[in-house]
Amino acid sequence: MSIKLNALFSDSYVDISQYRDQHFKGNRYEQEKLLKQSCTLYVGNLSFYTTEEQVHELFSKSGDVKRIIIGLDKVKKTACGFCFVEYYTRADAENAMRFINGTRLDDRIIRTDWDAGFKEGRQFGRGKSGGQVRDEYRQDYDPARGGYGKLVQKS
Repeated sequence: MSIKLNALFSDSYVDISQYRDQHFKGNRYEQEKLLKQSCTLYVGNLSFYTTEEQVHELFSKSGDVKRIIIGLDKVKKTACGFCFVEYYTRADAENAMRFINGTRLDDRIIRTDWDAGFKEGRQFGRGKSGGQVRDEYRQDYDPARGGYGKLVQKS
């Protein structure tokens, strides 16, 4: 009986995913604790052309946005397809996880995930070419993310 009752309290939309930032400064326990308290979301699969204003317009529908940090290519200093959205309250961030994750923004299906909290320097892509790692290995042509993947462009 208790298994069924626990299901009533489960909210898979706001659960913490299996992904962990490998560059997190601290141990697994500290990271888990921060993720469970966080008001910051990582937003991925953005078009390189999506503006901060577009992100704000969408994410402010679930609550008061404190700030938005657009992810940048560390070499070119141009948008590279992700951002961080920080809310004033956990409840507003949870609403964004429930209602915005998987929706379309700028004709792309975006995904949201909990972030342990933005720290300066994390706004830069971690790929060898400056952008996101996933864009280096992409085989398909994606005009909203710079065309072909970086490794395909070189060959």
